[in-house]
Amino acid sequence: MKTILTITFLVAAVLGPAGDTELDWGSDFDKARTEAASAEAYVLIVFSGSDWCKPCIQLHKSLFESDAFEAYARDHLKLVKADFPYRKKNKLSKEQTAHNEKLASVYNPNGEFPLAVFTDAHGKVLGSFGYDKAKSPEQYISEFRKFLK
Repeated sequence: MKTILTITFLVAAVLGPAGDTELDWGSDFDKARTEAASAEAYVLIVFSGSDWCKPCIQLHKSLFESDAFEAYARDHLKLVKADFPYRKKNKLSKEQTAHNEKLASVYNPNGEFPLAVFTDAHGKVLGSFGYDKAKSPEQYISEFRKFLK
């Protein structure tokens, strides 16, 4: 029994805490801008309909959950999710809904879904992209590097 516990603790120590691999998707753009300024990083705002927009769901699974994106994002990005769910059970608070709508009025005035917008720490738009099922995570990242210089 002691051997099993010892092995379990050693494995946990090597792997780190559970969930440590997930990226931190915030919902506060101003906080992300402040963090980006201190970390010399960029902000990525993702406008999504998480429970109704099929391309949004596919972009999340194919790109944002990929190891390549996670590695890139950890070093270069502060992430903001501006979600616009449809189903009542996924409804956001009034405050968060108002915050997302304000972000959309500035950074997604045409209401495109999905839309991902890169900004600098001052909120200046540097580039954007949508979902392209033909692109691999590595191809997306290659494009990011072109406008995040």
